[in-house]
Parts: sequence; C-alpha cells; structure tokens
Amino acid sequence: MIAYLFFCYALGNILTAWFVGKLYEVDLRQERSGNLGARNAGATLGKRAFFLTFIGDAGKAAIAVMLGFYFGFGAQGAALGALMVVIGHIFPVILKGRGGKGVATLIGATFMLNLPLFGVMAGTFLIAIGLIKSATLSMPIAFLVYILAVALTGSLPVLWPVCAAMAIVLIRHKADLQEVFQLRFSGLRK
Repeated sequence: MIAYLFFCYALGNILTAWFVGKLYEVDLRQERSGNLGARNAGATLGKRAFFLTFIGDAGKAAIAVMLGFYFGFGAQGAALGALMVVIGHIFPVILKGRGGKGVATLIGATFMLNLPLFGVMAGTFLIAIGLIKSATLSMPIAFLVYILAVALTGSLPVLWPVCAAMAIVLIRHKADLQEVFQLRFSGLRK
C-alpha cells in the first residue's frame, strides 16, 4: 500500500502542461498565471493545448484510482491514491512545488472512484454555472454537493481522502475565489 501511494504521488508529478508547453516551445511557468494546468495551457496556447492537458491530468488520476482497485486496496485505498496524485500534481517535487491547481486531476479521480457520484457533481457544476455564470464559484458548490452525496450514500471510506483533496484544490484556488467574490459582491457593500 505504501509503495502504491508513493507511486501515485510520483504519477502526480508528471505535469501534462509542462510537456504540452515543450511541444509548443513555451514554458508555461513563464506565461500568464504561471500555472502548469489546463486553464493556463488553454489561455496561452489555445483549445488544443487545453484539451491535451486536461486529458493528461485527468487520465493520470484515473490510472491511479484504477490501480488502487486493481491491487485490491478497495475504495478507501483508491481514494488515498487519488489524494496522493492530486498532491503530487499541485506540489511536484521535481518542479520545486510549482504544479497545477488540481481541477482536472480531481475530476479524473472522482470519475473513477464512483461514476454516479461524479455525475451528481458534474450536474451540480453545470446547473451552478448556468445560474451564477462563474466556473470559479460553481466549483466549491459542486464539491460540497459531491461530499454530501458521498455521505448520504454511505460511501464513507472515500469521504476523508476526497474531502482533503477538494480542500487542497480550493486552497490552491484561494486567490481566484477572492477575486471573483470581490468583483461580484463589492457593489453590494456600497
């Protein structure tokens, strides 16, 4: 189990955006947000770069979770693997802790952990983004509904690792969330 968790962390260190940037001869750490994730790849290099990065980052998490189930670690072991791959993506030792923000990686992990619960999260995100017109604000709403759905369906072994992964992703988005809140609600305080 320990070897599996170390492997998941190492897998998280493989940042697709770094390779996509090399393909385009661009160091994404020097562009726009400096983030090695799908959003910065797309904003800097276009839709193709976004999709390549998203698929790579989601795919590595999906592989980590599948291996957890394959080796018989069960839902909790696979969820711990998901947490480690997210941590590896956000804090890669090979890039001195300057990774991505973990959204695509978390999506790939939750997709493989439990498809129906992932569907609840994705559906909530789509409804929220339709109503409030902000992906940044819709994300924590979708995470909260996912956590509630996990608790209500009795999938408790995956609860704390997934909660921890979601908390880390939200902390990584703290500046984005603060900026959106200030833009949205600054007029209400006047």
